[in-house]
Amino acid sequence: MPHVPRSAPQPELTALFATVQQHFRDVIVPLWQGPGWNADMALPYEALDAEHRPLPPQRYRAMACARQLYLFSSLIGEVPAAEERAAALFRSLQRHFHDAEHGGWFYSIDAHGTPLDQRKDLYTHAFILFACAHYWGKVREPLVESVLNAALEVIAQRFAIDAGLYEASLDRDWSALHVGPLQNPLMHLAEAFLATLSVREDAAVQSALVALCDGLYKRFIHPDDGVMMEKPLGVEDNWFEPGHQFEWFFLLESSPLLRGSKLHTSLTRAFGATEQQGVNDQTGAVRAMLDPNLDGRPRDETQRIWAQAEYLRALTLRPDSEALVARQLRALQQRFLHAGGWYECLDRDGAVSRRDMPSTTPYHLATCYRGLVEYLR
Repeated sequence: MPHVPRSAPQPELTALFATVQQHFRDVIVPLWQGPGWNADMALPYEALDAEHRPLPPQRYRAMACARQLYLFSSLIGEVPAAEERAAALFRSLQRHFHDAEHGGWFYSIDAHGTPLDQRKDLYTHAFILFACAHYWGKVREPLVESVLNAALEVIAQRFAIDAGLYEASLDRDWSALHVGPLQNPLMHLAEAFLATLSVREDAAVQSALVALCDGLYKRFIHPDDGVMMEKPLGVEDNWFEPGHQFEWFFLLESSPLLRGSKLHTSLTRAFGATEQQGVNDQTGAVRAMLDPNLDGRPRDETQRIWAQAEYLRALTLRPDSEALVARQLRALQQRFLHAGGWYECLDRDGAVSRRDMPSTTPYHLATCYRGLVEYLR
């Protein structure tokens, strides 16, 4: 983490975070050790309802399995049985989703374990790489590193296109679907590359990461505003998401390799304008989608918990940010967390618009809280 000059955090902020972190450990994590866990499939259910009942399973996604693998890997040594759960998730990733015929991993299986959506999805493969890097960093088992290496190989050999970028989706046999590159899978690939470099030296991964960020700067950064668009420049019906701007800022600012790059410089310059247009001053709510040119026209004002978490995490790397960190942590606690878990989405007026709790969301909270631990250290 880069050093952000600041005074020692106020005791009130430390106490507030302790309460939020305890809620995570005592309420949210147990949801996925108990009612959210399908023991027969050895997989997390996709979501729980407000009463902690699993929603009727229609599918299980490899990405959700991988995010939970990251979650429990991050808790090894801190939460009872975390290592056993991480091991079960790692086995399930291979058992249920690995494509023995064509290589790589399926997007999803149905409720009975039969491959459902058999396309090869970069977003999924990025999360498999991300989770395996963290898990291997904790357990150092050769089998885990072999899967990490297999993920790196298939990403490089199958998904890579020109200018350091990657296809977002391919068919099961790796034939083209002509989707092209998309921002969100590429961001999580950068995150996965960074996770890999955090646990081992890897010149090829370092080179791929630098090329990826260069390609994103050339193809995705809006020339007027410096924000990261969701689709390549020139594609119709494009937009940007404040939550993703903040997520990108954290990844770039926290990396000595990427700090000072053109991509980092651009998103740092755009940070204040993104806040002005993308965050409600009164409530701290992060808006979901904005049209380009930062003209103040929100396309979608839904408030999603993951975007709240990403803004809060980004603030931990901004100078003179303690008042904003405290405001956003309090907003997260008061508006999104509750005694039974969390609210996934609020509407533009702050009313709860989605009460189910997806198995993928604890990943965002875990990474946010990890950033806060570093900030308060």
